[in-house]
Amino acid sequence: MNLKQQIAEDMKAAMREGDTKRRDAIRLLRAAIKQREVDERIELDDTEVVAVIEKMLKQRRDSIAQYEAAQRTDLADAEKYEVSVLQAYMPQALSDGELEGAINEAISAVGAKGQQDMGRVMAVLKSEISGRADMARVSALVKTKLAT
Repeated sequence: MNLKQQIAEDMKAAMREGDTKRRDAIRLLRAAIKQREVDERIELDDTEVVAVIEKMLKQRRDSIAQYEAAQRTDLADAEKYEVSVLQAYMPQALSDGELEGAINEAISAVGAKGQQDMGRVMAVLKSEISGRADMARVSALVKTKLAT
């Protein structure tokens, strides 16, 4: 069963159980996937679905930060719930050790010498670990590695 089918099954289950919050969060995800398919006139595979989920997660996290800054905990809690639902469809996250190893491997594969090679290192890492690590955190780690 691919990821889109799993999402559809989970939505049906949420509807049967009467879980409206979960149903609505999954419905938002399905709408975003469908929108991208219509816009680009393609059928999304699992990797592209993960990219859609990553984008939605990033948007939700930004919203949470803004809502908390504005002391709107009710809206922040709603966004946190959506993050927890979306996070369930993401692949298993890399551990710190695995992430460190992937960064070191990418740096040596590219032959990076300094900050000017960061773009090439990030391009390699994005293709390898996309969806399994927060790319903002990866970028910060790569930057510190290349600075030394």
